[in-house]
Amino acid sequence: MNTLSIKTPWHLWGVGVLSLIWNAFGAWDYTQTQLGNREYIASMMEPMGIDTDAAIAYFSEFPVWMDAAWALGVWGALLGSVLLILRKRLAFMAFMVSFFGLVVGTFHGMANPMPGQEPGAAGPILFSVVLWAVAIGLLLYSRAMIRRNHLN
Repeated sequence: MNTLSIKTPWHLWGVGVLSLIWNAFGAWDYTQTQLGNREYIASMMEPMGIDTDAAIAYFSEFPVWMDAAWALGVWGALLGSVLLILRKRLAFMAFMVSFFGLVVGTFHGMANPMPGQEPGAAGPILFSVVLWAVAIGLLLYSRAMIRRNHLN
């Protein structure tokens, strides 16, 4: 019996580790925001000129479905990164769940902008573009790794 062993490409480890670091920050941000960590929220909002109390009130008034979508986005992405490193094809599904959360969160944010945020401000728009690019990139990458039999 001959069995062909497919070697794991180096980039899978690189993408996996970088995405894990990126998504771990998202998990940290989500956790600190959900806990209402005033110092953390201030450190993220004040550079954008957004009042800390207004930001805390904004996040605390999220409807349950938005909190759920945000959680799916963050924890789905983190799980996807772990599964990518473990070479599991379920990474793609985890990234799909995460992408769904991002879509819902983006539309909620567009319909309900944070108080004090200037319309069309470059910082939040750029950050959203990066989030979407990373999410789509991880989806496409994990799908490609499945097609090449690098994830099982």
